[in-house]
Amino acid sequence: MHAHEQAATDVRHIPSGPNLMLVAEPPAPPTPRDRLGELAEIKAAARQGPDPAATLRQHSKGKLTAHERIALLLDEGSFTEVEALRRHRATGFGLEGRRPYSDGVVTGWGTVHGRTVFVYAHDFRIFGGALGEAHAEKIHKLMDMAVAAGAPLVSLNDGAGARIQEGVTALAGYGGIFQRNTRASGVIPQISVMLGPCAGGAAYSPALTDFVFMVRDTAQMFVTGPDVVQAVTGEEITHNGLGGADVHASASGVAHFAYDDEASCLEDVRYLLSFLPANNREAPPTTPTADPPDRRNDRLLDVIPAEANRAYDVRTVIEEIVDDTEYFEVHEAWAPNIVCAFARMGGRPVGIVANQPAHLAGVLDIQASEKAARFVQCCDAFNIPLISLVDVPGFLPGVDQEHQGIIRHGAKLLYAYCNAGVPRVQLIMRKAYGGAYIVMDSRSIGADLSLAWPGNEIAVMGAEGAANVIFRREIAAADDPQAVREQRIKEYREELMHPYYAAERGLVDDVIDPRETRSVLIRALEMLHTKHAEAPARKHGNQPQ
Repeated sequence: MHAHEQAATDVRHIPSGPNLMLVAEPPAPPTPRDRLGELAEIKAAARQGPDPAATLRQHSKGKLTAHERIALLLDEGSFTEVEALRRHRATGFGLEGRRPYSDGVVTGWGTVHGRTVFVYAHDFRIFGGALGEAHAEKIHKLMDMAVAAGAPLVSLNDGAGARIQEGVTALAGYGGIFQRNTRASGVIPQISVMLGPCAGGAAYSPALTDFVFMVRDTAQMFVTGPDVVQAVTGEEITHNGLGGADVHASASGVAHFAYDDEASCLEDVRYLLSFLPANNREAPPTTPTADPPDRRNDRLLDVIPAEANRAYDVRTVIEEIVDDTEYFEVHEAWAPNIVCAFARMGGRPVGIVANQPAHLAGVLDIQASEKAARFVQCCDAFNIPLISLVDVPGFLPGVDQEHQGIIRHGAKLLYAYCNAGVPRVQLIMRKAYGGAYIVMDSRSIGADLSLAWPGNEIAVMGAEGAANVIFRREIAAADDPQAVREQRIKEYREELMHPYYAAERGLVDDVIDPRETRSVLIRALEMLHTKHAEAPARKHGNQPQ
């Protein structure tokens, strides 16, 4: 008998005393090739989830599964999943009999526009996406990987909060996420996408990230839900009325963007990532453009009214000066009296902060100050130059504003600009009055360049108010108070508010032809591209709260 024939037999002769025994041959262990089928079955089961009907329920609510969402976010075929086969080890309350693969969260990395991005997505089909120990540890590991690799992190949130059956262990898992959110802040871009309910402590991780996207009707965020609100205060309100996308995008300012569906939401997440560097050590990605850097802006001669109190839409100015008229507005529905947007000029990303005369005359109030301060800080953290388009009548007066702390809130914007080390260019388009002029990145607080259009007015206040204060007694004693008042207003305007007053004193670097705005700004940004601002030796500042 040949050796291979002997090996193929299923019995062998074993000496035993004077007689021989026939003993069954143990089965050969499975080979790696044999294991492939088993592996494929396990991974398919992990992707499908423990209950096929759960996928149907998810789709019936207009929601995609975790893997479907990741496929929309990342470049096709680029996703690499990690810990797909992770399962919890908890016992009690029936958990020992329910140990699905992935433990309710899909984690991994892929690419967006060819650049590495890390992503985790709650799987609502498993435990309602609730966070337990194993679930949290998967997220912790991914967050650590993202920081180590120096790549953006995107969270696709659709979870029911902490897994109640795991008690304090689940809460500790959230603590680990919050700590990592904070340590990664300003190091890598962090983006939260709200695609389902997010209640209790779970709402704080998105609040710690750089940008929050929400989908209408399906996504909500609140610390205490409608039932608790009603029990404590007696107020009746729906889930969306309390914490829906439009509420957070327009009233609370928690959400930066709101969308009608998941596909358009995730497409704009991809678009936002195209403006951001992978981490704080890199420059933002440049994009070739066919829009000439020296393109003239003839339209700007007619956009802004000469009268200081007439409204116009500053977004018209933004469209005119940026590459291909494209910009991406942040917090569009919240504090609309100031516009914050990402755009490109000469192919390079820029952050634009612009007073909006079409809303509240473009005044700075509490919400506008907070909105702009946060945006300035984000741009500074990720090496994105800042352009400030100024047309501001001052801070919003009023008892409510003062009592709610406009001083400390306005100081947030002042602090953010003063602390920013990226290239900063100010353009005064029409008026800039009082403390708001200083706060909107004037030369006195560190702007690299201050430019102005020929119709600019920079002053402590408008000529009418100034004349009323300075010449109050003279006007009151005059035989014709109105005539004297008008004369003094004219004198004040001619002496202190003419377009070249600030330029004569070096507070404006140049008064430019509005038609050359785009080319002047691009040349300025090109010159400032290599700017390096040495930060003072300190642990961190103590910014106004």
